[in-house]
Amino acid sequence: MTDVFTNVILPRNERHCVCISIIYYCPSLCIATFSQQPQDLVVVAGQPVTLPCSIPGYHGVVLWIKDGLALGVGRDLSGYPRYTVIGDHSTGEHHLRIQRVELMDDAVFECQAIQAAMRSRPARLTVLVPPEDPVISGGPVVSLRAGDPLNLTCHADNAKPAASIIWIRNGEVLNGAMYSKTLLRDGRRESTVSTLYLSASNIETGQQIICRASNKAVPNGKETSVNIDIQHLPLVNLSVEPQPILEGNLVKFHCSAKANPPVTLYRWAKGGNVIKEFSGDTYEVIVDHSFFTEPVSCEVTNPLGSTNISRNVDVYFGPRMAAEPQSLQVDLGSDAVFNCAWTGNPSLTIVWMKRGSGVVLSNENILTLKAVRQEDAGKYVCRAVVPRVGAGEKEVSLTVNGPPTISSTQTHQALHGEKGEIKCFIRSTPPPDRITVLESGTSGRYTVETVSTEEGVISTLTMSNIVPADFQTIYNCTAWNSFGSDTEIIRLKEQETLPVAVIIGVAVGALVAFIVLMGTIGAFCCTHLKGVVSAKNDIRVEIVHKDHNAARENEEHTAMKQLMVSVSVLPPFPPVPNVKTTENSNPSSPLHTHR
Repeated sequence: MTDVFTNVILPRNERHCVCISIIYYCPSLCIATFSQQPQDLVVVAGQPVTLPCSIPGYHGVVLWIKDGLALGVGRDLSGYPRYTVIGDHSTGEHHLRIQRVELMDDAVFECQAIQAAMRSRPARLTVLVPPEDPVISGGPVVSLRAGDPLNLTCHADNAKPAASIIWIRNGEVLNGAMYSKTLLRDGRRESTVSTLYLSASNIETGQQIICRASNKAVPNGKETSVNIDIQHLPLVNLSVEPQPILEGNLVKFHCSAKANPPVTLYRWAKGGNVIKEFSGDTYEVIVDHSFFTEPVSCEVTNPLGSTNISRNVDVYFGPRMAAEPQSLQVDLGSDAVFNCAWTGNPSLTIVWMKRGSGVVLSNENILTLKAVRQEDAGKYVCRAVVPRVGAGEKEVSLTVNGPPTISSTQTHQALHGEKGEIKCFIRSTPPPDRITVLESGTSGRYTVETVSTEEGVISTLTMSNIVPADFQTIYNCTAWNSFGSDTEIIRLKEQETLPVAVIIGVAVGALVAFIVLMGTIGAFCCTHLKGVVSAKNDIRVEIVHKDHNAARENEEHTAMKQLMVSVSVLPPFPPVPNVKTTENSNPSSPLHTHR
């Protein structure tokens, strides 16, 4: 009688193998589950390792998977001579044995039961590789002339993870070595290089210096050594104190030397230029930024020759401009490119911002504004910051040639019977040739003043005594230049009366302010005349009044609608220079023009 195993695919952790007889039904069920699964392991290259996998009651095919690829079918792993499936197959043991683990075995392994559609948890096999024996360049004996510094380089190659290198002399670890590592082409192993610098005054003939390399594969490390053979030129050490130091402070350089025969001469230099004023073993100077890039050297001479040693000073200095940005004037839609460069120590940060905005536009030397619009015009700041040292900035202007743009609050408020104002702010490059203020109410109570500032032109329409009809009036402000025009439609709204308590509080505050500013206000009033003022003499300003004729009013309302443009919010007005105002002296005239 032959039994046939049929797969029943069930949810994970509930997979069964049902035994069905050809002649009769076998009521027993074979439940296939993992009793052992491979676990994450760390192993040193060259050692054996076993990854367990046990599935009692399962007699189907078992595959071992490495990084997603099957190693073979069942126990046949002929493609991997170091791999063997071991254990009692009849009891469901399918352990993977790896002899002499190599770096290529560093992978993720899984055990899979094919007929039961089961897989083990993925297990990471991490292979550690010890470094090769370290090598010191120039060993085993390193010869040098007295006074020369000693530079030793030790290599520890082909390790996983990268080897750590320490230097030992007379049983003590030497600090200050430079350390670097390089990832090899296999993407797994790394080579390590350590460079030890010892000043001439810190080494002696006959000393032995050890390089010890270690990693997790060889915790006790591997080591090699060299012996030092020193000839007798001057042994020199150059110290710089204090460091780091801010620019403008005093620094002391001290040149100490041991020589046989004795030293006959000290010579100092900076950036290759001899400093004739100093001839002893000490050099004191107030440092500036140039000491950061131009090293100071001390040359010591005895009858056998000379030894020269130099040091840069870690001078902290604030930003210094290397390339100054220039202001630009471009046409609407063109690109604007600013460039500025700074130097500083420690490393500096460059920030481009528009004046009055907290938005960072660039952290590079170059700021590029694509297809500029009129609102891009203004002041731009290139600012450099050296942390904890200082900052510097350079401001440039961007002028955009285009039609005027008018900004105003869409609705202004005023009190009945009081003076009311309607303001429009005009930005225009080139400056506007003409400005028209149009209203559809009763004429005779209006004054217009126009002031040119660095930011643009402020045109203010003042009504001396607000009447109810003013709140039903539609006003517009229109400006022209050689590129085109812009119009803003404005309405006047009646301001609500404040509560009595608020009015009293405001009145008290106003009284105090009035007392403090009375003299200034009086002087201001005495030195200003009424009239229309324009900082640009060729700007023509017009007030257009309309009578009560209904037909004419309808015609001009239609004209105003044709002049409408999108409304933008009026920004804070810049300080207004001395202003003269002129009241419309001919109320009956429909058009009053000031030049």
